[in-house]
Amino acid sequence: MDTITQMPRIGDNAPDFTAVTTTGMLNMSTYGKGSWMVFFSHPADFTPVCTTEMMGFAMEKTFFEENNTKLLGLSIDSIHAHIAWVNAVHEKTGVLFEFPIIADIDMSVSKTYGMLQPGESETAAVRAVFFIDPEQTIRLIMYYPLNVGRNMDEIKRALLALQTASTHKVACPLNWKPGEKVIVPAPKTLEALAERKNSDLEMVDWYLAKKSL
Repeated sequence: MDTITQMPRIGDNAPDFTAVTTTGMLNMSTYGKGSWMVFFSHPADFTPVCTTEMMGFAMEKTFFEENNTKLLGLSIDSIHAHIAWVNAVHEKTGVLFEFPIIADIDMSVSKTYGMLQPGESETAAVRAVFFIDPEQTIRLIMYYPLNVGRNMDEIKRALLALQTASTHKVACPLNWKPGEKVIVPAPKTLEALAERKNSDLEMVDWYLAKKSL
């Protein structure tokens, strides 16, 4: 079976693992139990784009805590390289990476999650982001190449959209942001259609209706 067919997909249970991290040994399912998780990989320690990204995650600590979300990083580096990098960034910028960073030196976790993509690199993980819900289900996956940094605003927006959709059983339209109207699932019976026509929903058409939360 090739690497592509083994890659986790949206709706799959997040593969469990135990790994060495900058905060000690970590079991993924235990760490994420009862919380959302943003699990992301970076190509290498002591690299410029990765440093800006990791700082971005660290500086959003309060946002993720307030939204019941844990962060988990990974790269194919040793634990000593991780510790040295975390320390160097803290000394130079004052920003501390307090979330765990997996030392995936044997690439086992990277391979399990499809973070190694040979067309990009066989020894460095691409910039993958997995959004995992409290039931350990993968809800969204983002992939970026080695030379393009992620968009933190979109990561935050996507997380809130996923949480809103899950909590209220709705969908979020293009460019949705918190406070904006959401989409109500389309009716599946003629009776439900009649109810919708008599509702106070904002009707674009029978299948496209919006409401405020």
